[in-house]
Amino acid sequence: MTNDKMILLNPGPVNLSDRVRNALLCPDLCHREVEFSQLQSRIREQLLQVYDLEGDRWAAVLLTGSGTAAMEAMVSSLVPRNGKLLVIENGVYGERLSKIAKIHDINYITLSHPWDAEIDIKGLIKLLDENTDITHLAVVHHETTTGRLNNLIEVAAICQQRRIELLVDAVSSFGAEELNFTDWGITACAATANKCLHGVPGTSFVILRRDALLLANTIPRTLYLDLATYCQQQDKGGTPFTQSVQTFYALAEALQEMVEAGGWRARHRSYSQLANLVRDGLASIGIKPLLSSGSSSVVLNAYYLPDNFSYEEFHDQLKAQNYVIYSGQGNLAQSVFRVSTMGAITQADMERFVSVVEKIIALVT
Repeated sequence: MTNDKMILLNPGPVNLSDRVRNALLCPDLCHREVEFSQLQSRIREQLLQVYDLEGDRWAAVLLTGSGTAAMEAMVSSLVPRNGKLLVIENGVYGERLSKIAKIHDINYITLSHPWDAEIDIKGLIKLLDENTDITHLAVVHHETTTGRLNNLIEVAAICQQRRIELLVDAVSSFGAEELNFTDWGITACAATANKCLHGVPGTSFVILRRDALLLANTIPRTLYLDLATYCQQQDKGGTPFTQSVQTFYALAEALQEMVEAGGWRARHRSYSQLANLVRDGLASIGIKPLLSSGSSSVVLNAYYLPDNFSYEEFHDQLKAQNYVIYSGQGNLAQSVFRVSTMGAITQADMERFVSVVEKIIALVT
């Protein structure tokens, strides 16, 4: 990427490769024609192949909307009216899952943590012991509030022992972090095109066990986001509502590009190399990470702002050099900034980023 292009270090939308951007120029297409049906079916198959899932047991359900649409579809469609949901919160996106449950009048409780805390497994077990009627548990995999990668292995084992259905927000991890659907007993996960898959905003999806729709067996809580309706029609090659055709083209191309690059494991390695480059480079000039590398996703890391800088000032000086960072949220807004390594960015881009940060700091010291 040349230096005259804006390099997006925010956690989506991401910088696009030329081939994905050019896919947006494919012919206009009616969503009721056979060509769209073929495109949609191909994407659904490609999504399952990211983690080697079999189509007779699993389904990828495509939606037009952001990652939040997929989160809302997952929770509102899969927790039955006689069910009870436990939401684990240790950041903005866990709290968003709770907001979704509240809006849809789902019976739920929360296990809340400080935003920088890891999941309290003992506290989780205690809460489940006190609430034996929990049927579903919702958790964020990569909590981009802080960059924490939550430990799903332990949570999943607890759910399996208690026959609790596990719903995962994988919006910022799908395609770059391990998701072992079978061994972890995942019921469903919500994700999006415009993060680790390197597509464009506008398409999201839920990957679910097909029998989860039968288990839910409930009157829909929502018209537009009802997963059962989408899955039934998409299995037949149709769609209940107009989909974002051009973003589908881009996602299909992004998924093919990912396969050719070596799949999610190769993407994980690439992100890890770039994240370590940034972490080590910023450490060398005195900028400390919010979390240890062992607690963080390879997708995004949060860092304390350098001394004598507000976020706004730091952001604007970096943007003048064609780098867009991301602010902290809530009570972290004035103390941290976030750097993602997703998208069509290179080692040279990130080496220059560290150099630019060093020069900006040097001007005020």
